[in-house]
Amino acid sequence: MTSDRSVIVDSLGVGLATGAYGVSFGAISTSSGLSVLQTCLISLLVFTGASQFAFVGIIASGGNPLTGSLTAILLGSRNLFYGVSMAPKLELTPAQRLATAHFVIDESTAMGVTRPTRRQARLGFYWTGISIFVLWNLSTAAGAWAGNAIGDPRTYGLDAAVGAAFLGLLWPRLASAKGRLVALVGAAVALGLVPLTSAGMPIILGGGAAVLLGLLWRPGRAS
Repeated sequence: MTSDRSVIVDSLGVGLATGAYGVSFGAISTSSGLSVLQTCLISLLVFTGASQFAFVGIIASGGNPLTGSLTAILLGSRNLFYGVSMAPKLELTPAQRLATAHFVIDESTAMGVTRPTRRQARLGFYWTGISIFVLWNLSTAAGAWAGNAIGDPRTYGLDAAVGAAFLGLLWPRLASAKGRLVALVGAAVALGLVPLTSAGMPIILGGGAAVLLGLLWRPGRAS
């Protein structure tokens, strides 16, 4: 069985890899016309990378802020699915759930949902979520202040940090036939809807399809 120390070390590793990418968001946001304060508030209050990048991307292209906000909400709504999967793992009181909801993101869910015990699920979830929150906001502020002075953040390879970290978390889940099928169905639905739906919808519907398949294909349900 994995030790508590190993869970914490792995969680901090994910936190460092993902949190550093906040530099990129900060620089892109200020170069898109948002102020340093606005940029920092987005990271502090929204705290979901895909939604934040979607919002500033629309602003940068001259889009309506309302459109950017709606797209960000659509992308962020995937966290609803994460919350459903984490609730029985963490076993929190209503007040604790309210305080914890802000840390329900891709990485914290992935580090908590696979743990065999409630203690390790909490360790993986909180150490990952809180470390990313702290580092993401600090690096956002650094990137926002530096602005165009650091050039294109992709030059430093930071654009690959989030994708690489998440792929590393996803890979062990593909060990079973069920995991591979669920992932394949979700990816196929999302990719197929890209040319047919508005931004954000493929992720939501693909994730919904994967969650539905996972719920239907539970142990003992064959009967």
